[in-house]
Amino acid sequence: MATLILPNADSRPDEMAIKDEFGETSWRDFNKRVNQLIHALREVGLKTGDAFSVVSGNRREYIEAFAAAAHGGWLLVPINWHLVPEEVAYVLADSGSKAMLVDARFIELGEQTLEHPDRPNLDAVVIMGSEADTFAEEAISFHTYEGFLADQDDSEPENQALGGPMFYTSGTTGHPKGVKSALSQTGAPVETLKLIGDGISGMLSIEPGGRSLLVGPIYHSAQWAFSFLPLLAGASIVMRHKFDAAETVRLIDQEQITNTHLVPTQFTRMLRLEEDKKAAYQGNSLKVVWHGAAPCPPEIKRQMIEWWGPVVNEYYGSTEGAIVTTVTAEEWLERPGTLGKPTPITEIIVVKEDGSRAEAGESGSLYVRNLMGSDFEYHNDPEKTEKAHLEPGVYTFGDIGYLDEDGYLYMSDRKIDMIISGGVNIYPAEIEAVLISHSAILDAAVFGIPNDEFGEEVKAAVELAVGVAPSPELEEDLIAHCREHLAGFKTPKSVDFEASLPRHPTGKLLKRLLRDKYWEGTGRTI
Repeated sequence: MATLILPNADSRPDEMAIKDEFGETSWRDFNKRVNQLIHALREVGLKTGDAFSVVSGNRREYIEAFAAAAHGGWLLVPINWHLVPEEVAYVLADSGSKAMLVDARFIELGEQTLEHPDRPNLDAVVIMGSEADTFAEEAISFHTYEGFLADQDDSEPENQALGGPMFYTSGTTGHPKGVKSALSQTGAPVETLKLIGDGISGMLSIEPGGRSLLVGPIYHSAQWAFSFLPLLAGASIVMRHKFDAAETVRLIDQEQITNTHLVPTQFTRMLRLEEDKKAAYQGNSLKVVWHGAAPCPPEIKRQMIEWWGPVVNEYYGSTEGAIVTTVTAEEWLERPGTLGKPTPITEIIVVKEDGSRAEAGESGSLYVRNLMGSDFEYHNDPEKTEKAHLEPGVYTFGDIGYLDEDGYLYMSDRKIDMIISGGVNIYPAEIEAVLISHSAILDAAVFGIPNDEFGEEVKAAVELAVGVAPSPELEEDLIAHCREHLAGFKTPKSVDFEASLPRHPTGKLLKRLLRDKYWEGTGRTI
């Protein structure tokens, strides 16, 4: 049997392990199907240390693929299904993927990728959820997922070895980069990942026999870490392909969810639900909600804590460095805005612009050291790896912040988003939080645009709440609202009204899509 699944397959074989819109899989069947998938991937030629990619939304087969990689000694490369064929082909080639699993919902993307001249030779393409008739490429072996498994027995695979994910970061320039972290090792004893899963679940107060709700894309490292790792500790997963605010609130009660990972934009959308839908929420089963990936406006967080209670916890981390700090709802209410204290195995170093170490309360670039010696590298990019490191084992995610006298972290902004106007550093996150506190605003982005006198000036782009219409009067009102709560130099000089703001599915704003048009033809970007 698959070593990491065996305890639950033995002790509660008929209980639900994973569930999506199409059905559910018991622990017994989950174990059998993972064994079959391992045999099938080995049969098409995958060896320990090889990579295969998955282009898929959240579905049970995706979880099976993660589990198979974990026992087969393979790198699983989750590919963002929002990418275009050229980008998918690049990730396939850069990662050295030998096979690709494609969600039937993205068959067209799969077809176009396979037609791209830059895609590598693949030993197999497997279609999850649909027949593979539409594919005619003779150089590749095509399979339906169920057919791929059906040809294999469900016996325990021999020579199981640890594998893991290699996530690709979206980045702000150039191609996405693969992150090889401690979780990306291959060939070690499988039990290593179980220890990590137990440790993460304990640190995050996730019950071993609980239920995780997955409503964000699992191709993102946080969604994987907060669902798959607890699965190894015995927490089943209920998942949806896409987030729906009303459905999420309903599912927590219906499925007796104990833990979930959400992002601030999802908080905002749930808070804007009709009152009757919010009132129907009970939340008796919910023990912990973790949020991260993007700054959360303080007022939005307060409202979530008032509604759901002191279960709304926050973390700071990244694909490169995993979880760095955590903060409970109670701690946050005592210290609004904090991202918490470093985990027991993490040290944060704040470095000022002159390279010296910052004292408590002094802002600077945030660097992280894992006290267990864990580190990361960008796959096939030693130059980017070197730039991210202050020294071996000490790395940055590009954020700016400070530690208070008690060791609590506060983040100002990402260095790349910082606005410099008249020589003054302005951090957009603070302004965005004020804008979102206005009742007319659903989402907000703040960035710098050219100003001949000051270099840059503050520009805001907003997405309006349902039923609110853009107008010059509203723009003036929003600017006045900011001026009431912020210093004059931080107040936006103008506001753009957008039908929707461009966000990565992880919740991160893609500000360059709003910002770049203002810098075209200026000969500069700052």
